[in-house]
Amino acid sequence: MPDPSTRYELQLHDSPTQVDAAAWDALLATQTQPTPFMRHAYLAALQASGSATARTGWAPRFFTLLRGGALYAACALYVKAHSFGEYVFDWAWAEAYERHGLPYYPKGVVAVPFTPVPGTRLLARDDHARSALLQALRNWASDAGLSSLHLLFAAADDLAAARAAGLMLRQQVQFHWHNQRSGDGRPFADFDDFLASLNQDKRKKIRQERRRVRDAGVGFRVLRGREITAADWDFFYRCYERTYLEHGNPPYLTRDFFAHMQAHMAEAWVLFVAERDGRAIASSLIAIGACQASAEGQKHSNPVAYGRYWGALERVDCLHFEACYYQPIAWCIAHGVLRFEGGAQGEHKMARALLPVQAGSAHWLAHPAFAQAVDRFLAREDQGIAQYLDELHRRSPFRQAG
Repeated sequence: MPDPSTRYELQLHDSPTQVDAAAWDALLATQTQPTPFMRHAYLAALQASGSATARTGWAPRFFTLLRGGALYAACALYVKAHSFGEYVFDWAWAEAYERHGLPYYPKGVVAVPFTPVPGTRLLARDDHARSALLQALRNWASDAGLSSLHLLFAAADDLAAARAAGLMLRQQVQFHWHNQRSGDGRPFADFDDFLASLNQDKRKKIRQERRRVRDAGVGFRVLRGREITAADWDFFYRCYERTYLEHGNPPYLTRDFFAHMQAHMAEAWVLFVAERDGRAIASSLIAIGACQASAEGQKHSNPVAYGRYWGALERVDCLHFEACYYQPIAWCIAHGVLRFEGGAQGEHKMARALLPVQAGSAHWLAHPAFAQAVDRFLAREDQGIAQYLDELHRRSPFRQAG
């Protein structure tokens, strides 16, 4: 069979600034699962701000496939010197390599740095271009002597191409909230309508948690887009940085990264600022995605919110839940947002009506013996994930019909 990638011109870039921004974003807009984190401005900001660079262990390589000068496929790949900031954990694989005296790093990661948000990773005009791009990635990884190639939090069409190409698939569990009544499928009218859909224990618990925040004298300002001033971004970053430092690590993202967001992607952000006695004491930040495309490439209105970052300068009981879940959910209901993705991990999110969903990744390992061992491991892990999901679904926070 002829190599499908020979029908395209493959170009490799060290920076997204070497790729036409309009062409990249136009291609992203046609994908079935676009996110704001794959926009050209977002990826460029990661590099320009010093957040994701070779110095931090994320050496960028941007692949493009062209035909007749037109962009047919593209992706962001990072050559990694570690496994931090990925949220698909392969530390055990790296340790196994080390025990056998083999280097696991560098490896190739097709992902958005520090962003466990499912979405399209292989931008492509069609399935043929997507398969050709994936084959080019795997060929390049092999020629470059990388131990492995990983597509993290990929969309369904990316995973289908990966499966067809022989990559191993892996599943994780995330928690997402849907603005949809279980009975008739209509969006919730307001937060009380949402609460009414929950069972009595969960409804009571949420009301108690919200009351504790109010009784502590905490209120919220909600800012979107250009309403978020440089001073607001400064305050947010103080909160964000403190959260990381309290856990013993410097933050992944620099202050300059958020300056790029203010300058180039302000419309994609909503900031919730908690205040008490006229002083800001905490904040949370969510991103808002544009309309998604259907499988047929037609646009439909389906805005999505993504919970991203939070931090507090003062301790208030239940403030984290209010800032990160209840305020965003209320905002989503008021603004017709149909899904709020709460991110990776955290069973406590189920008590706030964020339900479990699967998020997939795909993996290729160059070493045949290790590839076989990982394949066996993933088969066992998949069984455990299926059992875990069954258990979670039995613990639904919503009222039972009837």
